[in-house]
Amino acid sequence: MSSNFRAANTGDERPDGTGARVAVVCGRFNDLITGRMLQGALDGLERLGVDGDDITVAWVPGSFELPLAAHQLAGSGTVDAVIAIGAVIKGDTDHYEHVATAATQGLQRAQLDTGVPVVFGVLTTETLEQALVRSVPEAEAADYEVDNKGYEAAITALRMAALLRHLPGGR
Repeated sequence: MSSNFRAANTGDERPDGTGARVAVVCGRFNDLITGRMLQGALDGLERLGVDGDDITVAWVPGSFELPLAAHQLAGSGTVDAVIAIGAVIKGDTDHYEHVATAATQGLQRAQLDTGVPVVFGVLTTETLEQALVRSVPEAEAADYEVDNKGYEAAITALRMAALLRHLPGGR
């Protein structure tokens, strides 16, 4: 018997968040951007049926600290997915590369160690303007599908949680 499991971020189907428990870890650094992305994620989760009481928001100092909090939440047994939100904007030094690399590798490790989806909602942009374009608040957007990477991360989190429930050995 053949099986076909799909969780891509394409297609018109909207994931059903009813009963899902989601944590959002958000970096305070560059909070002009991360605050907009957090709101996008919360709006997305609400639209997709996640009850507000089933959403946990944890603030960390910056993107470098996202993996530790994400790992702890993912390993807690209390959430079906974690969304990590951060913004790393290139400056005049190579600090950008170190923080972006550490966040990427740490968040990947968190999901592989725990088996819980940890969605990478960390912007890594060259300029503030690029980050602003990727974090448009819903109120300013013309379409239902806003250009907000936090909103997209909410969709991805619910799709991955649903996929893992249906895969062999799923929880």
